[in-house]
Amino acid sequence: MTGCFDGIITAMITPFNENGVNLEEFGKMIEYQIEGGTDALVILGTTGEPATMTESEKTETIKYAVEKARGRIKIIVGTGSNDTAKAVAASLKAQQMGADGVLAVTPYYNKCTQTGLYEYYKAICSAVTIPVIAYNVPSRTAVNILPETAEKIAMLPNMAGIKEASGNMAQVCETMRRIRGKMDLFSGEDFLNLPMLAIGGAGLISVTSNIAPALVKKMYNLVKENKLDQANAVQDFLLPLEDACFLEVNPIPIKAAYNMIGFNAGVPRSPLTELEEKNKQILLEKIKAAGLKTYD
Repeated sequence: MTGCFDGIITAMITPFNENGVNLEEFGKMIEYQIEGGTDALVILGTTGEPATMTESEKTETIKYAVEKARGRIKIIVGTGSNDTAKAVAASLKAQQMGADGVLAVTPYYNKCTQTGLYEYYKAICSAVTIPVIAYNVPSRTAVNILPETAEKIAMLPNMAGIKEASGNMAQVCETMRRIRGKMDLFSGEDFLNLPMLAIGGAGLISVTSNIAPALVKKMYNLVKENKLDQANAVQDFLLPLEDACFLEVNPIPIKAAYNMIGFNAGVPRSPLTELEEKNKQILLEKIKAAGLKTYD
C-alpha cells in the first residue's frame, strides 16, 4: 500500500506538568505544526515518551489530538510493543478513536527472528483496516528489519510503509529497491532526510520539525521539485540544529528546545533527565543560528 502519507510528519513530544499531560500546551504545539506546514503528526512515538505514561494518559492524548486536528492534519499513533497482543490491542484502540494510521515499532528486548517480525506485523495488519507503518530502530530495540523482511511485510494489505532509523544507508537503499511501489519509505533519521528522499522516500518522520517545521518542509518541497542544489543548501543550514537536537538521547534536547522557543514543554519523565547545562547553551546557540525566536 502506497500513498497514504507523505511530506513532513512530526514525531511529537508529550508535554507534562504536575497533573499529567498538559493538553492545553499540546494543543498549542499542534497549531504550531499546522501553521508550519506539517502534513501529519506521530503521537505516542518514542519522542512522546509513552513508556512512562499510564493507559488513561495515552487515551486522553489520542482523544485530544484527534479532536484538535479535526481533519486539518493527519494523526498517526504509536502502538508498537514487545508483546504482540498489546500492540494489536493498542492499534485497534487507535483505530476506534479515529486515528488515521498507526506506527508500530519492532518488538524490543525480546530479540525475535525475522519470521517473528513478519508474524508481528501480520497480526497488527490483520486486526485493523487503517494504514500501518513499521518502525525500524535497531539502536533502541536490538532487532533490525532486514530488506528481504521489509519486502515480505510490504505485501500485507494495509502495510503503508517503513520508518527507517537504522542509520545504514546501504541497507536503506536495498530496502527501497525491494519495496518500491509496494509500500512507502519514511526517513526516521533527521541527518539522512535528504538522501532518503532522493532515493524515493515519501516523507520524513522528524524530531527537528517539532521546533522548525517550516524549515524542514522547505527542504522536503525543494527535493520534490528536483531542486537538489537548493535542498542541499537548506539541509546544510539545518544540520547544526539537527545535531543539537540529539546532543543527548531523544527527547531530552527537543523538549528543552520547545521551552526555549516559548512553549511550556515541561521536562522528560524519569528515568530521562533534563538537558545538561553545557548542552543547553549549545542548543540555544544553534536554535538562534537557525533563525528561530527564543525566550531566554
